[in-house]
Amino acid sequence: MKLAMAQIPMTDDMNENLSKAVGYIRQARDCDLIFFPEIQLSPFFPQYEKGDASGYLIGTDSGYICQLCAAARENGLYVSPNVYLCENGGPYDASLWITPQGEIEDTAKMVHIMQAEQFYEQDFYTPSEDGFKVFDTPFGRVGIVICFDRHLPESIRTCALKGAQLVIVPAANTFCEPLEIFEWELRIQAFQNNVFIAMCNRVGREDKMAFCGQSLVISPDGGVISRADDTEQLIKTELDLSQSAVSRNKRPYIKTRRNDEYYRR
Repeated sequence: MKLAMAQIPMTDDMNENLSKAVGYIRQARDCDLIFFPEIQLSPFFPQYEKGDASGYLIGTDSGYICQLCAAARENGLYVSPNVYLCENGGPYDASLWITPQGEIEDTAKMVHIMQAEQFYEQDFYTPSEDGFKVFDTPFGRVGIVICFDRHLPESIRTCALKGAQLVIVPAANTFCEPLEIFEWELRIQAFQNNVFIAMCNRVGREDKMAFCGQSLVISPDGGVISRADDTEQLIKTELDLSQSAVSRNKRPYIKTRRNDEYYRR
């Protein structure tokens, strides 16, 4: 499959952010799947404690989502946008899975919610009630793990156990964070779970936060296939998802798991 990641900055204008996203979908029409950074239609409002972000909250029937669905249909590829989503009365950090026919197949929501300086996410997000999602495509199975979720090893492991060969991660990482550790964290999880991992990050400065880009694509052997710099760009990468199974047969770590011996609360 051919994967595209749109490493982009965001403004306070949702229409401007939408227009940029649609433009990148058009540029990726030779690809099979495109995904974006975390909460791509808005500024990163969780940097402010107990703020009001209701103006950025949208439903799956909103004009913003309808235009993204139309762009997926017109350009014939899977599109996975990450938005501040209102569903069943709750606000979520959520990634939609839009088919090449422009239909929303399902929604994956952030499971673990961070609460720390500049990441006051518990003030804004409801935890997922239905866990991690993995989607079938003609090219292989694709799982979604949203930003902070990747720090909990159970997240990518759960996707792998559900048959994911590629896990995509919409992210919002800054220059102030331990970027080398973040890279190795994903490389090790790709190696341990025999999956490709792709992380797409924001770029640009938003008040006190400077987003660093450096989006990554990692192979099932833990090697870096591609790494972006800190500028706005569209990253395209060819992946053979069948290599996930080859890696799993070569290093069958998951088959040796012993659930009965693990601590459970």
